[in-house]
Amino acid sequence: MLTSSGPLRVVVLISGTGTLLQALLDASTDERFGAVVVAVGSDRDGIPGLERAKRAGVPTFVHPLAGDRGGWDRALTVRVAGFEPDLVISAGFLKLVGPAFLASYGGRMINTHPALLPSFPGMHGPAEALAYGVKVSGATVFLVDAGVDTGVIIDQEPVRVADGDTAESLHERIKVVERDLLVRTVHRLATLDWRVEERRFRWLPAAGQPKPVKAGLSESHRKRSYRQV
Repeated sequence: MLTSSGPLRVVVLISGTGTLLQALLDASTDERFGAVVVAVGSDRDGIPGLERAKRAGVPTFVHPLAGDRGGWDRALTVRVAGFEPDLVISAGFLKLVGPAFLASYGGRMINTHPALLPSFPGMHGPAEALAYGVKVSGATVFLVDAGVDTGVIIDQEPVRVADGDTAESLHERIKVVERDLLVRTVHRLATLDWRVEERRFRWLPAAGQPKPVKAGLSESHRKRSYRQV
């Protein structure tokens, strides 16, 4: 179980190359980060992201979608629960979790998106932003809910759209910002108080003595030992 002196326990779910995962693994080598990746799960076997986890000595598991989706969701919940995470991160995980998973981890599961939500949700955010003609796109980190990219926004970082951008070039620049934003957000979740008021995510001033972090929409999150890496 998490203690006042222990790091935030994180399970990361992936489906591909694992560049977001790698950013978290790199950050967690510094104990001041406040969080540690305790397991990496995927819906696909043989992907580079799993190899990244194995090289870092992090336990992995593969949970492909098979049979009915409800059964898959319940089984995923059990597998993740076995690692006793405080926070679950969808880092390029190409499956939507369902009611069973959200019943256990709603309010303590986050995701990233390569656009400034609520604009351009879904799989093609950079391409749709470019086609619409926006001048600024960016990255979003948000709390996962039952919708598609509809959860409470935790933080965002803008990226200017260049005149010569393609969907691919814009996405690549957003990815760089997205990795930094995710690392910064996880650090803050691990070390600062926060709460959600309706749809507004608020960081709270430091107060009182450190205590275990218990994520959830109705709870404040206590800061630990420091504020910024």
